[in-house]
Amino acid sequence: MSKKWYVLHTYSGYENKVKANLETRIETMGLENNVFKIEIPTEKVAEIKDDGRRVESDKKVFPGYVLVKMEMDDRSWAAVRNTPGVTGFVGSQGNPSPLTRAEYNKIMKRTSVEAPKKTSTTMEVGQAVHVISGPLKDFDGLVSEVMPDAGKVKVMVSIFGRETPVELTFDQVEKI
Repeated sequence: MSKKWYVLHTYSGYENKVKANLETRIETMGLENNVFKIEIPTEKVAEIKDDGRRVESDKKVFPGYVLVKMEMDDRSWAAVRNTPGVTGFVGSQGNPSPLTRAEYNKIMKRTSVEAPKKTSTTMEVGQAVHVISGPLKDFDGLVSEVMPDAGKVKVMVSIFGRETPVELTFDQVEKI
């Protein structure tokens, strides 16, 4: 038997509860030598609030899913599968399929400290904004593109009577 990572499908929003339930079941059923680790992949996301504040929080990379490192046998499968909140294993035709090392690494890379922080905002294309800092302070414009990964927006600003695209950070603009 080899230890492999499997993906559990859970009720959305129950990931932490499933992890806690699973840890309790492993202990009470004596499965410490079969189920080794439980992960809920999260990433840091910076959100720009309407008042311009930047708030960081952890967001689940895959809501509704939990990763479990385990040796698959009938007993461990049944214990994990019958944990409250678990709807099943991810796999084809009802058979759990383990993640490859590359798949696991790709998922966990998003959760690492070095991973770039994603930024979420409520700004959207076509929205009117006011520039509150930088060389274009006090200009108004329309958002033409939102780039959450970069934490920027492209704004069409009228300079000398011409519409000019300008790239600004989320904290340089506010909604009008």
